Amino acid sequence: MTSLGDSLALTGRWCAIPSYEDNAAGMARQVADILGWLQTELGATIIAPSCQTGEHAPVIHARLDVGAARSVILYNMYDVMPAVAEGWSNDPWTGGRGTMEDVGEVFIARGAENNKGPLAGMLVALRDMHRAGRLKVNVEILLDGQEEIGSQKMRAYLAAVDCPMPRCVGGLFPSFCEYGGGAPRVYLGFSGMAKGRITVSGGAWGGPSTPIHSSNAPWIANPARVLVDALSGFGGAVTGALGRVDLDAEAQGLIDNLARDFDPDAELRFRTSERFATTGDAAAQLRSVLSTASMNISSLRTLPVGDSAIIPHSAEAMFDLRVPPGLDGDACLKAFRDHLSVQPGLAGVSLEVGETSPAVRYGLTSAAAQALLTAYDATSRAPQIWPWALGSAPGHAFARHTDSFMIGGAGRGGHAHGVNEFLSVAGFDRFLKSVDVWLSEMAT
Repeated sequence: MTSLGDSLALTGRWCAIPSYEDNAAGMARQVADILGWLQTELGATIIAPSCQTGEHAPVIHARLDVGAARSVILYNMYDVMPAVAEGWSNDPWTGGRGTMEDVGEVFIARGAENNKGPLAGMLVALRDMHRAGRLKVNVEILLDGQEEIGSQKMRAYLAAVDCPMPRCVGGLFPSFCEYGGGAPRVYLGFSGMAKGRITVSGGAWGGPSTPIHSSNAPWIANPARVLVDALSGFGGAVTGALGRVDLDAEAQGLIDNLARDFDPDAELRFRTSERFATTGDAAAQLRSVLSTASMNISSLRTLPVGDSAIIPHSAEAMFDLRVPPGLDGDACLKAFRDHLSVQPGLAGVSLEVGETSPAVRYGLTSAAAQALLTAYDATSRAPQIWPWALGSAPGHAFARHTDSFMIGGAGRGGHAHGVNEFLSVAGFDRFLKSVDVWLSEMAT
């Protein structure tokens, strides 16, 4: 079987395993299957987990040592989002081939794009290079079982004083980066992120400690209204903007180049500009989006749920704060805490912050970036080069172990987290070649 055939087969095998956070059995099956494959197919040494402890969603760290002078990191993830069959062309946990207009032949399954297809392809490409005697760089394989929920274990593993990682010349998170069928992308960094919760509990500030009838609204303070007042001081009304970073000459130059062929409508698959919260031409929108710290409110709820004729006893909002390199997320959160402390009526509002990940930035001349450019030149077309990604992969966690860390790869997928998630079969073949080229370039 060809590398493409093996990659599709392994993708189908792993997409059939429902390895999402709340499915412990699925996670355990996925971990066991990956560990077995790494040992039998790749001949890798398993560094972690050190034994089958039954740990949920452990960090998988494997090493392929070919005796080279240089080492690189290949990172990927084995967790996916949940899925139900409604709306899919086939069962999301069975998967199947099909054809999509403007895409061609596809494989459809949960995880096909995000990220079991790239995971399987990455490992098959690595195996085939190793078997052919063409692998000239040592590879540290790090696989994350919590990427969808913040990569807490991976970040802790990499931050540990005794982390068994050698110093690496570069790292790659192989993914299908021909988004929407467009040019592949290079991201020279990642935004920072903090997730948290803002809570108002009635008993803590004089409101109801238990739900009471809404006829008392004229004289009983409502936690939901207090929460709305608190949120009004946390970012702009539409985008949650909290501040901006001054773009340096390098970032500004990259944005100017990017804007020449950038289509905001195509980027978000929108057809009407009224949907955008930013205005101006492509360059203005890119400058705004890339320089802005913003708070996204992901959910709002009151307790108890489901009765419209009560004053609730508590209300909460879940949020994620994203900041570009150069802005301090902790300072944004402190500013909000200061706002809560001085505004009348907000003293009882609680701000809880989970684990945070700072922004990180790398240079275009770094080894990982240059190798990615060469890989695209060999497999795809001229890439879009972004100063950093709007998303927050755990790139910062690798900073103490490698000189640069990129997300990249040729190939196309789509509908991640959604119905009929897919990968392009033709694009998958280009993806395999791009991983091969990147590894070859990193050896020199």
